[in-house]
Order: sequence, then structure tokens, then C-alpha cells
Amino acid sequence: MQQIKDRLASLSAQLEAVQAKLRINILQDELKRLQASTGSSDFWQDSQKAQKLLKQESKLRAQLEPLQALSDDINDLAELVTVGDESLVQELAVQLEKTESKFQLLRHDLLFSGKYDTYDAILRLHAGAGGTDAQDWTEMLQRMYLRWAERSGMKAEIIEESPGEEAGLKSATLSISGPYAYGKLRSEHGVHRLVRLSPFNADHLRQTSFALVEILPQIDAPDEVRIDENDLKIDVFRSGGKGGQSVNTTDSAVRITHLPTGIVVSIQNERSQLQNKEAAMKILRSKLAQLQLEQHKEHLSELKGPAQSAEWGNQIRNYVMQPYTLVKDNRTKHEEHDVQAVLDGKLDEFMTKFLELT
Repeated sequence: MQQIKDRLASLSAQLEAVQAKLRINILQDELKRLQASTGSSDFWQDSQKAQKLLKQESKLRAQLEPLQALSDDINDLAELVTVGDESLVQELAVQLEKTESKFQLLRHDLLFSGKYDTYDAILRLHAGAGGTDAQDWTEMLQRMYLRWAERSGMKAEIIEESPGEEAGLKSATLSISGPYAYGKLRSEHGVHRLVRLSPFNADHLRQTSFALVEILPQIDAPDEVRIDENDLKIDVFRSGGKGGQSVNTTDSAVRITHLPTGIVVSIQNERSQLQNKEAAMKILRSKLAQLQLEQHKEHLSELKGPAQSAEWGNQIRNYVMQPYTLVKDNRTKHEEHDVQAVLDGKLDEFMTKFLELT
């Protein structure tokens, strides 16, 4: 019986630590507030707002209910153990093993404790040092994340692409939607370095290329990140590239500059200037939310603009294809020797190791 008591005490302590990390009391209060809102008589007067609140409530339920069920199981076992009936030892051992298994299954989801981990994600790619090779590397990364999204049952949409002069992409912006999309992808935020034999070099020499990956929580509601209109400079210009005649002959493209931080977001994929502005504002809100997380600032006016550059010394992960094959994360030290598998979207182990570290 003492062994069961010790195991139960350990399991209870682990659950309490997880609940503290998740700030469970705050989440429970938020769920109560949402339930009060969804139960009000005028709830459906604003259908768009109602759907947003229902989505938030659903996400909180999915996060809290398994924890509550596990807590109830532990309390029930604790009551039986208190009785101290030795004839129940075998039954208690079986029930405790089941409860421990439930906790292990929940451990992965319990790693998602960040403020925006349940949100959808915006993924931005920027070619760095390395010329045409870097632009090709940027396109390879886009393919990698699209493959990962497909493997993970996520929905991925390309919002914006800027092609390179010879090959690849100068930049790209993707929207990725699904359970814990931001929580899973935030491990990818940073500079990614590729070493390979260059297909663009006449002598086929080894080339090092860099690309910056930005992972942002997708902020759909303007009231989640309030931006002063006076802090914005909005320019419209003629769209270029693919899209048809009307794209190239109308001033539908939008460039928004957030003056306090210097952040610039340009969108030109949509035919409508209004649609491009809405998309640009969503990305800007998301970028500012990400900066607040990184810089631990309460007010947007305190934020400093992004300073990380995609070049040597800043990389979070190395992808080496020559003279050996290895993908190594510099933060977690996790390694994968099958580079092609990683480029085909095998990223979950890198993501899990990062979550465990943070």
C-alpha cells in the first residue's frame, strides 16, 4: 500500500506543477466568463463575435476538461488509499496504472502553456545571406512547412510570395490553421542555415545559405492587440507579378509601416485594396504580439523593432547535406541524420524537444 501512496503522491505533484505552469485558475475564470457570455439572451446579435467566443470556449474546454478528469481520478484514488484496506491493493494498482497512462498521454498537450499556443499561426520566410542559393533555400523551407502541415492535418494557405530573380523566393507568408498550430510551430522561429553543393554554382562548390523563419500567433480580432491609427503609415501601390490584368493595372497593393517599431508589412496578392489592407493588418497585429512575447513589454509603445538578421552566427538550426548529412538544432541539441525526411516535413521531434526545454 505504501508504494501506491508514493506513486499517487508523485503523480499528484506532477499534475499540480503542470496546473501551476498553465495558470489553471486564470483559465478556469476565463472559461466561466465565456460561458456567461454565450449564455446571455443577446449572444447571437453579433454572429461574428459569437462565433469567435464559441471557438475560444471550445479551445478552453478541450484544454481544461482532460485535466479536470485526471484530477478527479487522482482524488478518487486518494480517498480509497486513505481507507487503507489491503484487500484493495491489487485493484488500486490497476487503477493507478491507468491514471498514470492517462497523464503520459496528456503530457504532450500539456507542454503548450504559452499565451498564444492554442492560436493559429502565421509563418513568414525571408531569404538571407547566400544570394540565389538563399532564395532557393527559402522555397525549400516553404515546401518543408507545407509538407509538415499536410502530415499534421493542418490547413495551410499561401498569403504572399515574392519570387527570386533566378530561382526560389525572396519572401513568403503562410497561414497555418489547426490544433496548437502556433504552439507547435514556435520552435521554428529563427534563422535556418543550409550547407550543400550549390546547384547554381558553375564549379558545384559547397555553399552556405541562410533564411529567417518568423512564427507569429494569428491575431484575428483587432481588440486583442490595439494599434493606434496615428502610429501607422499606409501606402498603396500597383501590384506586380502573377494575378491577371487587373492586379497589374490597379493600385490594390498595400504597405503598412508601424512607425514606433519600424515594422513594414506589404500585401498584394488579393485583387481588392481592402482585402490586402485587412491581411496586412492581421500580420502586423500578429507581429506586434510576437514582439511583446519576446521583449516582455506590456505596451506597444515600449517595443523595439526586430533586429535579427539571417546570417552567420544567428542560426537556430543547421541543415548539412555535404560533406555529411545532419540536421542539428543548436538550442536542444536534437539531431536527425535523414535530412531529406526533415525537408519532407518530419519536424515533430524537433518541436517536442523545444517544448520540453522551454
